Amino acid sequence: MSSVRFEKAKKWFEELRNNLVLDIEKIDNKKFIITNWDHKDEGGGTMSKIQGKIIEKGGVNISTVAGKFGKNMRGKVPGTENNSSYKATGISVVLHPQSPHIPSMHFNTRFLETEKEWFGGGMDITPCLNFKNETNYHFSLESLCKKYNTDYYTKFKKWCDEYFYLPHRNEPRGIGGIFFDYLDSDNWEKDFDFVQEVGNFFHQFSLKTIIELKDLSWSEDEKNKQLLKRSRYVEFNLLHDRGTKFGLETGGNIDAILMSMPPLAKWE
Repeated sequence: MSSVRFEKAKKWFEELRNNLVLDIEKIDNKKFIITNWDHKDEGGGTMSKIQGKIIEKGGVNISTVAGKFGKNMRGKVPGTENNSSYKATGISVVLHPQSPHIPSMHFNTRFLETEKEWFGGGMDITPCLNFKNETNYHFSLESLCKKYNTDYYTKFKKWCDEYFYLPHRNEPRGIGGIFFDYLDSDNWEKDFDFVQEVGNFFHQFSLKTIIELKDLSWSEDEKNKQLLKRSRYVEFNLLHDRGTKFGLETGGNIDAILMSMPPLAKWE
């Protein structure tokens, strides 16, 4: 399960995981619990989970797996029309804070090889209260995207808004960000640079947001709003999330797949 590009992507995903874990541990003064798991076919992953005073529940997961797609996915994934074999490596990060002032934050990126190869991923945030940095957040992502392609931000923001949408609620999960898939511009190094810059932006943005907002007090009503907003997070991840479906279809680790679920949520 090796190719130069695949190994290069895998190495960087692991480096980003290591840096995120170390920085979050410093902020929360709490260690992640590390659990390794094996894939049913080939490879496996590492689940890094924290439950602290600042991050109520957070996970930074790495997986590198290989196998054959089942009949439900054959032909639906590019490059599997004639051969159902695949290799995938990726990182997934979900942070659910204690404070309702801090949004839930999500980032993931992956590199897949079938008879074709591509990157996918993105980041989005889900505030439950007014988030004063929303405008700057979107502007920063727009500036990042335009360095690589003038159409990326418009395309990827629209994709994010449409993807993280709950049709049964007629409402978005959060305030979006960017989402992309099947990214193969015929310039692999440029695509990889873009993916790395998105990951580094998430790293710095998430830390800065947590540090700025972690000491604000909150009311019972504000905490209640957080729990209600989290219910939308649960609904989306169980009904619509591609990563959840991919993991379940390919025999991934159940605990790692469902790591994105908030520790508490509420429905009325």
